[in-house]
Amino acid sequence: MNRFNAPLQIGLIGAGRMGRSHAAAIASEPGARLSAIADPISKALAEELEVPHYVAPADLLATNPDAVIIATPNDQHVATALACIEAGIPVLLEKPVGVNLDEARLLARRVQELGVPVLVGHHRRHHPVVQAAKDVIAAGRLGDLVAINGLWLTRKPDDYFDSWRRSPGAGVLLINLVHDLDIFRYLFGEIDGVQAITSNRIRGFEVEDTAGLLLSFVSGAVGTLTGSDTVAAPWGWDQSAGDDPQFAQHPDQSAYTVAGTKGSLSIPQLNLWTYKGNTDWHHDLSMEVVPRAEGGALQRQLRHFITVARGQADPIVSVADAAKSLAAVEAVQQAAASGTQIEVTPLETSE
Repeated sequence: MNRFNAPLQIGLIGAGRMGRSHAAAIASEPGARLSAIADPISKALAEELEVPHYVAPADLLATNPDAVIIATPNDQHVATALACIEAGIPVLLEKPVGVNLDEARLLARRVQELGVPVLVGHHRRHHPVVQAAKDVIAAGRLGDLVAINGLWLTRKPDDYFDSWRRSPGAGVLLINLVHDLDIFRYLFGEIDGVQAITSNRIRGFEVEDTAGLLLSFVSGAVGTLTGSDTVAAPWGWDQSAGDDPQFAQHPDQSAYTVAGTKGSLSIPQLNLWTYKGNTDWHHDLSMEVVPRAEGGALQRQLRHFITVARGQADPIVSVADAAKSLAAVEAVQQAAASGTQIEVTPLETSE
């Protein structure tokens, strides 16, 4: 059988919440097969799926899979990815790319030196809604982009925080809002300054549970983003995009609103608001729903990863690209700690 026709043999490192989601995506994809799972805590998922289980990632890598998906705690992302690419194995690395810019720079450099591809799992970029929004902007239908507003507000169950999610390397910024900042960058261009307030008042952990961000973009546009995992609210991508069946859905509620001089767009609804004729607040706006393709982000990301691992495509989200979203998070953390505006540090890499 031609190797490009055979299913890609994928090892999974990390069998927690995201690991299970990736395993489900692989099970639904004819072009992929789950070959083994490495997890130091539990072999339950491996037994359930009847695949080999390893405690140490190194033992899984020794089986020489075609590719690996890494869904470990955040602070293990870079070390695990480095071990994979040093072994010549392509990687789909869950976001964030790392917990600080120094380790992200190290990984970006090694990817460039070794030539082994790493796709970072900012999976929303693969969602048809995001692609449709990007197309609307590229076509000039919103005019000059002026502002973007985002909300990510929900209440996570208490048992979600029984492990590493209470400690540095976690928090609502690195676990959740890094997704939103990545989409902001994808739609509006690079962020060059932030002001921020964070709080851990409700949960009392070492890391923040709530954050409010004020952003400036290189283009001159502005943005706001508010997030919390402590509140009863329906506003946010996970509650409105229909992308993950484990979450209750409120599809009539927006996650993002994008405003330009010619029109505005709600996401994920893709309601496009424009004037017909006269163009000021004395006149009614017209609304149309922008069409979108079918499919979910995680499955489409997996299909893209298969082509990346086979050398047929470059990663849509490279390590260097994902590091720019991490740089925005780092700037938010510094701004919140200092109470001042912080410039976002550019990532210096030729990747």
